Amino acid sequence: MQTSRPASPLLHGAIGGIAAGAVVAIWFLIVDLATAEAFHTPTTLAGAIFGDPNTAATFRIVATYTILHFGVFTLLGMATAWFLHVIGVAPGLLVGVLFGLGVLNSVYYGALLVTGAQVLTVLPVWHVLGANLVGGMVMMAYLHRASRADGPLGLGFLRESPLLKKGIITGLIGGSAVALWFLIMDLLANAPFYTPAALGSAVLFGATSPDEVRVGAAVIAAYTVVHFAAFIVVGVALVWSAHRLEQTPGMWLVGLLAFIVLEGVFLGTMGGLGSWVLGTISWWAVGIGNLVAVLAMGKWVWSTHPKLRHELLDKPVNTRV
Repeated sequence: MQTSRPASPLLHGAIGGIAAGAVVAIWFLIVDLATAEAFHTPTTLAGAIFGDPNTAATFRIVATYTILHFGVFTLLGMATAWFLHVIGVAPGLLVGVLFGLGVLNSVYYGALLVTGAQVLTVLPVWHVLGANLVGGMVMMAYLHRASRADGPLGLGFLRESPLLKKGIITGLIGGSAVALWFLIMDLLANAPFYTPAALGSAVLFGATSPDEVRVGAAVIAAYTVVHFAAFIVVGVALVWSAHRLEQTPGMWLVGLLAFIVLEGVFLGTMGGLGSWVLGTISWWAVGIGNLVAVLAMGKWVWSTHPKLRHELLDKPVNTRV
């Protein structure tokens, strides 16, 4: 008697992505109907992406954007399901929150930023955050059920995934350290919250000079979400690296190279935003902020991995390349 093979994580991811895309589409359909502007959202986004702000709500435009919308969600769902399968993390609602606020928002704002659109004015920020948050949670709820995960769906799954829990805490520590550092710098310069406003204006609005910086609650809040989501990703990567080093101490050089790559990606991203951002904030402040974050996260990882301390301090290490 033949037994059926379990469905591929990619298939589950595709279906979960479609479910998340449907939730986001329904969210904005309800918003559009409530404001008596049917299909305003897909038409507006299609106009921003295709570079025509005067796009009319025709069947062709709405259908084209809808296909693009679900195509992107399908690919994101497949990539996420595969990644979770590889790192051994069960899908849960907290992962859905991180996916919605981190990945979906980054893709949305990143796509609009490439088009040169004023990304915070295309759609209301709180609607975007809310739709992506619910979409991410729905996707993870489906993946949890489809993969028949043993762990709990809600926050209790952190008890079953200590690696992810430590990674989230590590990221929050690093993100908080940097945020506190720049808050102090802004207060000393008598310009509260200028740094997140400048970075948010560059990332979300495509600002190209200090004159275009928008110091507002929406910009600061939106950038703060992106800021902590990015640090959580880095925190999870650092904790995973520490866990691997505990198993194979000789791979410390790989960990060092990974850190250098992460720093290079950060500085490259900052440089890509425009030299004016680093010029306004100052290179030395960014450098010290990074150092503060690295020390804070490193201290936490070091203190929570006694086996790593033992392997690196008490035993001779043979470097492997």
